[in-house]
Amino acid sequence: MNDRLADALPLTRGRPPRNGSARLRLLVVDDHTLLRQALRTLLDGQEGVEVVGEATNGRDAVEAAERLRPDVVLMDMVMPGLNGIDATRQIVKRVPGTRVLILTAYLEDERLLQALRAGASGYVVKNSEIDELVLAVQSVHRGNTYFSTAVSEEIAVNEVLLQAKQPETRSGYDLLTGREREVLQLIAEGRSNQRIADELVISVKTVEAHKAHIMSKLHAQNRTDLIRYALKRGLVGLEAPSLDAPAEERAVV
Repeated sequence: MNDRLADALPLTRGRPPRNGSARLRLLVVDDHTLLRQALRTLLDGQEGVEVVGEATNGRDAVEAAERLRPDVVLMDMVMPGLNGIDATRQIVKRVPGTRVLILTAYLEDERLLQALRAGASGYVVKNSEIDELVLAVQSVHRGNTYFSTAVSEEIAVNEVLLQAKQPETRSGYDLLTGREREVLQLIAEGRSNQRIADELVISVKTVEAHKAHIMSKLHAQNRTDLIRYALKRGLVGLEAPSLDAPAEERAVV
């Protein structure tokens, strides 16, 4: 079976949890196949860690977390369909016993603040050593908050932690509902209204209504303004798919 076919298989391929297993159950989420598979190979069996599944985007990560109930989700930040921050927010709400550890290439105060406010328990950069990644996974599983060495060296973590605990001034993106955030990201990825409707299983009229609400809340004049906003906020990367590009690969478990 080739990789593309395997990646297209539904979430139901996941194996059930092992009864009586004391292993830490880990879900790996990243849209890059090579990195995701390498992480699975490196982490599975490390220090009592069992990788119980993989997902290639935020929406599939939420579905996998609800079904597999992992102890920890290792979450990429920028992914197609639903980004890692919004996926983290949904997982923390829907699967309270699961902790989320962000694994990202971004060393920015604002990104860290977004992750903490979404409910992430840790933040590790992708150039960390495997030993530190294992330590981070174990640490958040025990209920601690973990930041990789590079994060602590580059960011005033205590200040960001304090800021994350302060009441948010709701404006702009904070005013969007969860569904509106999903629609905004799909618009920024170049999806047409019909494609968005198909992906979210809603009507085109509902998509248009969401888009109108988003534009009003963000004070945007057109679709281009929404794309620029999403890029600035980091909801999509500069390599975001072109207009109506084929859907990205789905989850693998």
